[in-house]
Amino acid sequence: MTYKTAVCDDSAADRQYLSDLVRQWARSAGHTVTIAEFPSAESFLFHYAEEKDYDILLLDIEMGNMDGITMARRLRRENDTVQIVFITGYSDYIAEGYEVDALHYLMKPTGRDKLFSVLDRAAEKLKKNEKVLTLETGGETIRIPVYQIRYADVQGNYVTIHASVDVTVKMTLRELASELDDRFYRAGRSLIINLTRISRVTKTEIRLSDGTALPLPRGAYEGVNRAIINM
Repeated sequence: MTYKTAVCDDSAADRQYLSDLVRQWARSAGHTVTIAEFPSAESFLFHYAEEKDYDILLLDIEMGNMDGITMARRLRRENDTVQIVFITGYSDYIAEGYEVDALHYLMKPTGRDKLFSVLDRAAEKLKKNEKVLTLETGGETIRIPVYQIRYADVQGNYVTIHASVDVTVKMTLRELASELDDRFYRAGRSLIINLTRISRVTKTEIRLSDGTALPLPRGAYEGVNRAIINM
């Protein structure tokens, strides 16, 4: 596989170090990478306006005028597939990472094995994002990228899949679950949730990263949390 990667860090030494590690990872895993380096969030966004096809972003948090969290929020407004890995010398920003669906935080100095493990996960997620769900409804065929599915719920004999658009089809939740992967968890008899979209879980509800609140079925709290940890 070929992955287009960006390294955004205001330290030239750190950019070079991370770029070298990414090349080593690609050689060891049998991948091909193209790497672009950026000294600031602003320089990346300027370039991104013309080239939006990045797969992996290694992003420093503490940078100049615009920090990495702010940049990631802007990026996520239009791109929900790029894999964002924060590289930071601080541990104070982990909560903000949930807002932008960050894949991981790595503390500086970044170790080779740790970075390789995270890049393996990024490659696995990118591969999963290629999967498409094909549905027949209302006399037409609809194709939904699986990564876009936030959750699905059931009423009677119909399942509504909530993605970039809502699609209702006649099928069972079990049939839908068989078409999905390990990012999805069935919470009770009427709900399937994309675990990567969850921002908070309480005893009574699940809050998704887009603000959607879903009632949590009785007895499902422990199972959801275990699924998140295992993922």
